[in-house]
Amino acid sequence: MNGNKLRIMVLDDEPIVCKRLKPALEKQGYEVDTFVESSEALEQIKHVTYDIIITDLKMRGVDGMHLLTEAKRRSPDTEVIVITGFATMETAKESFHKGVFDFIAKPFKLSEIQEVVSRVETKIRSR
Repeated sequence: MNGNKLRIMVLDDEPIVCKRLKPALEKQGYEVDTFVESSEALEQIKHVTYDIIITDLKMRGVDGMHLLTEAKRRSPDTEVIVITGFATMETAKESFHKGVFDFIAKPFKLSEIQEVVSRVETKIRSR
């Protein structure tokens, strides 16, 4: 694990979010795959284990809650960060109950995401 680049999946049905996050996270030294279709992301986690998944909750097709549940089932060590424009106490509570590392409301600053990802990396590398 150490020395390896962490693999991150970014799933958001707004392409602009993927476009902003990919270069910002790659600059931090992560390997990043982005998806705008939740069904494709769901298919991907069957074949690839990600260290970190950053996902929106409300999307067409498979919602983020389903994706994170499936990701955690396949790889309990995968850390999930939820970004959403529809943050309610309810969804936040449900997310944390399902083992989400952090919950970020849209609109977010890139620095917020980068900071949370750094915290996740620290957690992962200290295992």
